[in-house]
Amino acid sequence: MTKTLAALLALPALAACVPAAEAPPQSPGAAPAAAYFALGTEPGWTLEITPARLNYDGDYGATKIMVPNPGAKPSLNGRTYVSDRLSVVVKQAPCSDGMSDRRFADTVRVVADGKTLQGCGGAILPPDTLAGSSWSFVSIGGVAVAKDRPTSLQFDGSRLSGSAGCNRFSGGYSAADGTLTAGPLMATEMACPGPGMTQEVAFFQLMATPVRLTFADNGTLILTGSAGRTAVLRRVT
Repeated sequence: MTKTLAALLALPALAACVPAAEAPPQSPGAAPAAAYFALGTEPGWTLEITPARLNYDGDYGATKIMVPNPGAKPSLNGRTYVSDRLSVVVKQAPCSDGMSDRRFADTVRVVADGKTLQGCGGAILPPDTLAGSSWSFVSIGGVAVAKDRPTSLQFDGSRLSGSAGCNRFSGGYSAADGTLTAGPLMATEMACPGPGMTQEVAFFQLMATPVRLTFADNGTLILTGSAGRTAVLRRVT
């Protein structure tokens, strides 16, 4: 049995995180500078660049190189770091990690003990389209979702479906110029005492009007409504 979004909004409520661009060393008392991250596959490797060090973890963890940060030197569309055992070239060009749909802002080349590897780094770019993507909720209305209530949001063609912690919902949607318009949404009628129902009602209130789509550097999707309500989602596929 289903009911419309308006009916769900009438239900009473039962209960009321990124890598960023590299920064210079901070002054005493200031917050630590954020690290820059890069990664590659086959063989898997990761790289962390902090103001003090370059930390490389390669060959699926079998190779570890940690050297003082030699300082970045400008290069074509990016920057380079050169040390005895480890050299890094960061180029501002979109990059796919080859193992998922994630796209990154930078293409990264690492030479570790003479071995050259290719990978990606920097901010995670927003997807070209929502269609075909799946997400899970991180928070709704500024409140972290209940860990014991599975959540999901899938975009399939011109329809979306999922659960905000209680009932399954589905409906049509359109996305254009950074705005998502959904509905009318239909949902099952199961009652879920506790946080599941509370966060579900908050989500349906948010989606009752068009919401603004924004993407954080870590790839999370932020839905913002006209009343300032938000939902933050993390991509699954």
